[in-house]
Amino acid sequence: NLSQTPVLRELLKEAKIPGTTIKIESPELCMLCCFSFKQEPQLIKLDRPGPLTLAMHQFVTEMQETKNGVVTPKELFAQVCKKAIRFKGYQQQDSHELLRYLLDGMRAEE
Repeated sequence: NLSQTPVLRELLKEAKIPGTTIKIESPELCMLCCFSFKQEPQLIKLDRPGPLTLAMHQFVTEMQETKNGVVTPKELFAQVCKKAIRFKGYQQQDSHELLRYLLDGMRAEE
């Protein structure tokens, strides 16, 4: 699902280049704000991406570019396990917990 989120794909692409300034505009917010007040876009200067963010970028890019339909998230999973040890050992975990650790970990790296 995350790989099909256009804003996330674009941010990951931009995040790969240290020192890049990105502009975030939400079309939904703009539609709502046009009636009440003007919503200014957010400008964010990105530092060097962390290993989890780079692994997520690599995984999403591989998913978009693969021809054979098989993608293994080995590096992304290894990076998540470094942030959340509970995922090591391949025990059954809830997908929402993995998603939470993934997104929180990427946010902490920004």
